[in-house]
Amino acid sequence: MIGRLSRRLRPTTAGSAAGLTPTKTSILLAVVREGPLRLSAIAEAEGINPTMLSRVIADLVDAGLIRRTSDEADRRAAWVKATAAGRRLVEQIRRERTDALNAALAGLDEAQARQIEAALPALEQLAAELRGRRR
Repeated sequence: MIGRLSRRLRPTTAGSAAGLTPTKTSILLAVVREGPLRLSAIAEAEGINPTMLSRVIADLVDAGLIRRTSDEADRRAAWVKATAAGRRLVEQIRRERTDALNAALAGLDEAQARQIEAALPALEQLAAELRGRRR
């Protein structure tokens, strides 16, 4: 059920217009949400092999959505950070997804909407637990 909900929220006009695949969107969202990240942390969190990650990062850099820099302490490692354009695009994607959720919730009866609202704190905690286990 959660996977189906996620798949329905994934496509956005903003993401499509920017040429983002689901993988690129996921990586951009993570970089904006968690701040500057090492490439190795992204590969681990997203479950992506380094070769594919390098291609995705290069595409996001070419699109002006993230900036890649070398790690001063370890020249073999690299960091990525969202640009202002990347942050604006993520906000647009989030806004589209929020609007889609609000429209769908408006189609539910009041009791169903209250049930979903009551479950939100538990779902937030579940998401935090899952995020914590990946680190």
